Amino acid sequence: MALTREQMDRAIDEHFSFEASDDIDGVLATLAEDAEHDVVGWPTGPVHGREQARSFYETLFGDLSDGEAQSLRRYYGEDFLVDESLWRGRATGCPFGLEGRGRPLAFRLLHVMEFTRDGAIARENVWLDLAAILQQLPQD
Repeated sequence: MALTREQMDRAIDEHFSFEASDDIDGVLATLAEDAEHDVVGWPTGPVHGREQARSFYETLFGDLSDGEAQSLRRYYGEDFLVDESLWRGRATGCPFGLEGRGRPLAFRLLHVMEFTRDGAIARENVWLDLAAILQQLPQD
């Protein structure tokens, strides 16, 4: 039986809420144990399993702070959704290899999420608006 839109919304909203509070264990708990985690352009490429995804979130939460993602649009399939969001917060570390210097930062994100039958995230594929990030974090 396929997940409903409401079930997928609850799953991704829970995932985003854990990200907003920098709760690594909470974020990882929303992933299936063997989930594929793929942030396009990230040096490791796609990784598999919760523990392999952990290092991405440790780095991310050290580099960005006070963040929140506002969902702009969602598109649904049988066991997947595509979410376009706007992330706003501060670049406190070196996000994506760029000196943040505590500057404000906003950029669009595109998530493609596939779900297991019980609502866990089986695959998270993330695309970032790197052009917007580079524009806001110029390197002098």
